[in-house]
Amino acid sequence: MPGPLSGVKIVEIAGLGPAPYACMLLADAGADVLRLERPGEVPTDAPHWDLLNRSRSSVAIDLKHPDAAALVLELVESADALIEGMRPGVAERLGIGPQVCHQRNARLVYGRMTGWGQYGPLADEVGHDIDYIAVSGALWGIGRAGEPPVPPLNLVGDFGGGGMLLAFGVTAALLEARSSGRGQVVDAAMTDGSASLLTMAHSFYAAGFSVEERGRNMLDSGAPFYEVYETADGRYVAVGAIEPRFYAALLEGLGLEASQLPHQMDTTQWPATKERFAAAFRTLTRDEWVARFASTEACVAPVLSPLEATLDPHNVARETFVDVAGVRQPAPVPRFSRTPGKISSPPEQPGRSTQSALLRWGIAASRVRELQGAGALGATPEPDEG
Repeated sequence: MPGPLSGVKIVEIAGLGPAPYACMLLADAGADVLRLERPGEVPTDAPHWDLLNRSRSSVAIDLKHPDAAALVLELVESADALIEGMRPGVAERLGIGPQVCHQRNARLVYGRMTGWGQYGPLADEVGHDIDYIAVSGALWGIGRAGEPPVPPLNLVGDFGGGGMLLAFGVTAALLEARSSGRGQVVDAAMTDGSASLLTMAHSFYAAGFSVEERGRNMLDSGAPFYEVYETADGRYVAVGAIEPRFYAALLEGLGLEASQLPHQMDTTQWPATKERFAAAFRTLTRDEWVARFASTEACVAPVLSPLEATLDPHNVARETFVDVAGVRQPAPVPRFSRTPGKISSPPEQPGRSTQSALLRWGIAASRVRELQGAGALGATPEPDEG
């Protein structure tokens, strides 16, 4: 069966990071996503290295060329959505902003991915993931007591608060457009999205469960039962024994008596308890601890590197990672029981499908040749010529 978004057509204005990730999710779920990106050298058949660009066709187009905007608007006429990740106002200056696009297709969902949003005092400022999650409050609590915050790769802003929420917003707007017959603009900002990820944290603050001190709370490395510990071989295990029965299983596996320790929720004694746990974990290797805690409800797991994770038995059994064109990579998510998603193709070299994809989207061959002759499109590889 085709994916759940089969039949949905999306124009992607190529960018970096969160917007391509959103488009990857939508394409893996079956949407026909046409990626428009800057022309470069004549593309080859070899897959591109950027896995975020998988499952979709690539068209090389010079958006600064005067004829390029006209082609984008032609594509918009038959599209369900357009996604762009440029700074506010850039799409308008290029002649492909939401107002002109909606004049050509009133049902179009126009997805916009930025760090700061389309308006606000910082809207025109530059930035990266680390800046957006700093202002949203997300970065502040990631780190240990007495130490600076630690950047969580670029997972919280770019991908969690950015790409995933853009994909959600576009999908929600597509559903609404089916009933109303009207499209709309989806303003997805990484500051907004990463702030949304903090909803439970704000609940804890409001209820008095958390204090505004880094590394002093249950989920931020303050608690000894929700922590990462080094093992005898210099590796690590992750512990998440929050509930009383899980905590009891943890103590049993560590060979510690509850009667000889402070109460689990005595926050004043958490640092001392953590030292006891750390000393215990240093007595065995990571894999020895994993074997000891297997099926015990202690919530202890090995900390695996990304490459190790591809070989983990659980991940192998669930096919969490798949091989495409010789490259191991995360499989499509989430999983659908009846209309599973799939990686339809490895990432293409920029412009690899310029001619064939435009023809498939209904652009006449003569129009393609006209645009190529004018320099609005990039060079087409030999297999597509003719």
